[in-house]
Amino acid sequence: MTKTKKPDFRPNDFVVYPAHGVGRIISIEEQEIAGLSLELFVISFEKDKMTLRVPTHKATAVGMRGLSSPDIVSKAMFTLKGKAKVKRAMWSRRAQEYEQKINSGDLIAIAEVVRDLHRTDDQREQSYSERQLYEAALERLTREVAAVSGLGESDAQKQVGDVLISRAAAA
Repeated sequence: MTKTKKPDFRPNDFVVYPAHGVGRIISIEEQEIAGLSLELFVISFEKDKMTLRVPTHKATAVGMRGLSSPDIVSKAMFTLKGKAKVKRAMWSRRAQEYEQKINSGDLIAIAEVVRDLHRTDDQREQSYSERQLYEAALERLTREVAAVSGLGESDAQKQVGDVLISRAAAA
């Protein structure tokens, strides 16, 4: 077993866990598991009412990272303004790609999913699975925007919504 460098996270830091989005480290604790003493990050995802324990030496390997820089958030917002790129592949294949992007934890990839699945009132109705993916991506994006900018989640939602509406108006 190779020792990977332990990430420099502290209690109360916001982190992004790829499969779950933005959470807050509530503590770092020692726990004995199968006779081994492990140091774990205890991460709370308040909105999902979930607590996750991640071994500190595995955090980087599973893709856990700090919040994006304001520069990355700006790039993600710029991505939202772009024209939707809808591939002509079968829906199941596209859905799989969208799911991978959402779970990658990459803010710009998540913004691409939001951009590609966003529908204005005059466009055709989304299917249930499209809506589920869209809402999952939108929630991940707004939570990280809120955490990075220090806004409340509803303000971040409005900010993202305004960008999407302005894109629709420009089209």
